[in-house]
Amino acid sequence: MEHKSVLLEETIDLLNVKGSGIYVDCTLGRGGHSGRLAEKLTDGMLYAFDKDEQALKESAANLSSLKDRIVFIHSDFRNIREKLNGLGVMTVDGIMMDLGVSSPQFDDAERGFSYRFDNRLDMRMDRSQSKDAWQIVNTYPKDELIRILRDYGEERYAPRIAAEILKAREEKPVNTTFELADLIKAALPAKELRKKGHPAKKTFQALRIETNDELGALREGLINSLEMLNEGGRCAVITFHSLEDRLVKNIFKDYSSAPFVEPKVPLKAEQMEQASFRLVNRKPVTASEEELRENNRSHSAKLRVIERIRGSTDG
Repeated sequence: MEHKSVLLEETIDLLNVKGSGIYVDCTLGRGGHSGRLAEKLTDGMLYAFDKDEQALKESAANLSSLKDRIVFIHSDFRNIREKLNGLGVMTVDGIMMDLGVSSPQFDDAERGFSYRFDNRLDMRMDRSQSKDAWQIVNTYPKDELIRILRDYGEERYAPRIAAEILKAREEKPVNTTFELADLIKAALPAKELRKKGHPAKKTFQALRIETNDELGALREGLINSLEMLNEGGRCAVITFHSLEDRLVKNIFKDYSSAPFVEPKVPLKAEQMEQASFRLVNRKPVTASEEELRENNRSHSAKLRVIERIRGSTDG
């Protein structure tokens, strides 16, 4: 299946790209957003992060005509500040994040992301890391499994699924995606199995988030990103589920709100500290009717954008 970048035009438009600016794509994937942004650069530069080496290789090939404008970086974007500072880049003019798992990762059976293919449980975006979904399923205690399924999958039947996993692994390890999907089906009541959508979807999402520490990386990476923005610089983030969107919304709200001042403190208006950021769009941008028809992945996508309006931390 061809990977189509979600909210492509909207993201690039809202970043307000300057030809000589310094930009970062925190989630390169197959390079759709990076390619469109790099085309707008004249003497500017784009730094593209991905912790999936396969994605970096494929994108470097796809974007070879723009190679003079793009620096590819194999790293989790939570390390954005450390990696860019190491290259002499202290501040940037724009940052984008597309937090969806790319279609090639789901469509490659070997990667063990999907319940559509039978393969070893893996789900690592960075295949050099040791922790994978197999380890979580087969070694985590019951209460930890329940916490992950509840917090990251919003799975109401988390205790039943965890109990089924523990019972199965007493006999032998749960090795494959199909084995796990069958355990989930066995744990759920019949009324749940009759519902639309795959019964394993929430559990697989939870395991993927835990395997890759996606929410921890997002919090750390987003805060580091905002701290690096120049005045007038923007950060655009596309989320695909409520956990990510809530986290981004709350961080953006914190950064775009003026510090609280006790009403009894005698300060004039000009003495009160102002917010350093503003929300570019108060409500998230969602896909057009045309994109919804053409790209199924766009249905749950939400784009939020924030702009630094005064002062740069490093500037």
